[in-house]
Amino acid sequence: TVDATLPHLPDVVADMVRLQRLTGCRPQDVCSIRPRDVDTSGEVWIYRPESHKTEHHGRERTIFVGPKAQEILRPYLLRPVEDYCFKPADSERKRRAAQHMDRKTPLSCGNRPGTNRRSRPKRKAGACYTKDSYRRAVERAAKLADRNARNDKRDVPAEQRVVPHWSPNQLRHNRATTVRREFGLEAAQIVLGH
Repeated sequence: TVDATLPHLPDVVADMVRLQRLTGCRPQDVCSIRPRDVDTSGEVWIYRPESHKTEHHGRERTIFVGPKAQEILRPYLLRPVEDYCFKPADSERKRRAAQHMDRKTPLSCGNRPGTNRRSRPKRKAGACYTKDSYRRAVERAAKLADRNARNDKRDVPAEQRVVPHWSPNQLRHNRATTVRREFGLEAAQIVLGH
């Protein structure tokens, strides 16, 4: 299901899904990664979120980033240390560039890139994805994947879908199940931060 959805996601969100799938972190943890929060000195990188779900219990959250996940995260660490790694503005820029490349009307006719945008839009792309914007992007992509799989443009009830609805939090549970099957319960608890 996830593999069928990935081609329909923006590149940035697809990388977020791949990273979350490998690390087992929570959606809000993958959304809030900053270069300054990732210790890249060891063979296995360590990501310590600035804030996390269980911090009010006095717990520290450590997320281990292995070699496969490092390959996904490495290009995003090349930005200023205070910036978020995964930015909606990057997705929007790539989407607009793709639209421009697919343009049918010659540049001499119609609007040139950027001329038909509002100077002060009501909503701008945020500094980072939120867990909700991340989830909505995944839901939209899963719907698109289902429509393509059925070769139909209509939405259908959940029980008739070929590609079922899923959410980013299920990636965490999926990782836990995989690690528990291969390495046991204690390893799964360490990966999930329990």
